[in-house]
Amino acid sequence: MAETEAPKKKTAPAKKPAPELKPFVDNGDGTVTDPNSGLIWKKSDAWLDAKKFFTWQAHREYVDKVNKDKFAGYDNWRIPSKAEAITLVDKTGTKQCEDKNGTLFPLDPLFDAGCAANTWISECSDDKIIRFDLKIGVDTPYPGKDVFGSIRLVSKPGEAAATVGTEPVAKPAAEGEKPATQESAPAATAVPAASSKPAGSVPRPVKRALSDEDKAVFKARAKAWAAEKKK
Repeated sequence: MAETEAPKKKTAPAKKPAPELKPFVDNGDGTVTDPNSGLIWKKSDAWLDAKKFFTWQAHREYVDKVNKDKFAGYDNWRIPSKAEAITLVDKTGTKQCEDKNGTLFPLDPLFDAGCAANTWISECSDDKIIRFDLKIGVDTPYPGKDVFGSIRLVSKPGEAAATVGTEPVAKPAAEGEKPATQESAPAATAVPAASSKPAGSVPRPVKRALSDEDKAVFKARAKAWAAEKKK
């Protein structure tokens, strides 16, 4: 009896390696340029500049002042989008900056130390309070409006100058263009309706399910932190 030939296994196509990202550049004027996206970031954040945090409703106070002063010669500073903010989070585990509490988090040390590890992002609104956490690279929705955060400003050549009290209009990206990052940003979760709480109560972040990708990132950072402590 003739032997039947075993079916050949299909070879999975090789994955293309992620493009190597160019390092950030210190411009020597209080700003840092990301050559991968063309974005220009302010080295200090609202916490370092104003020594206080801002609610979402009050964030324009800081943005307007920086634009009025034309910091580093620019008057189109704005808060970043989630996709832009996630490009600040170092995925290599080799770059760390010290926050205001002396804790290291994955931000390029070209940025000023002593900053806060969060920022408001453009996806936030009066009806949907979302703050981006630069320590873990995810956006967190909050119920209620009594939430304070820092502000990390960004500028991009070609965008319109800001009008006081309004957010600058971001220049539309060319077809297929998006901020360079090694990982896609996790999707924001919907914010449930805020419940009535006693005055002075502190809103807690909405619990969100973690993807396998998120868990892997957190586990890797925990190992890196433990290794650093042993030194």
